[in-house]
Amino acid sequence: MEKTKEQIFQGVRDCLVNALGVSENQVTLDSSLVKDLGAESIDFLDVVFRLEKTFGIKIPRGDLFPENLLTNPAFVKDGKITPAGLTELKRKLSHVDFTSFGESPQVSRLSDIFTVGMIVDYLAEKTSVKAKI
Repeated sequence: MEKTKEQIFQGVRDCLVNALGVSENQVTLDSSLVKDLGAESIDFLDVVFRLEKTFGIKIPRGDLFPENLLTNPAFVKDGKITPAGLTELKRKLSHVDFTSFGESPQVSRLSDIFTVGMIVDYLAEKTSVKAKI
């Protein structure tokens, strides 16, 4: 049975509460995993594992949270994501709106794109859910 976006959000929220030790009311669609919920890079592995278990899907490595992008000199220069890097991000993260980030593609702002809503959209795309919350 297909899940609604609300059901997906509830599952994501439960995963984040358990993985990050945050309260349910801290987890909103706009919550940044890093800034608002305190996630660190090691937490992303735990989050992916919990999402896979909760939703019964396989999330390919680097599919939800790209890896090794920041260490590639073709993708990062002088603290900014290069046009080639932005193209690669858009290719890997087709479920993310890069409009705001693309205007000022600072590496320091990259974590801003990793939100609860981004995870919900990713899972909705993977499970073919089109309904809005």
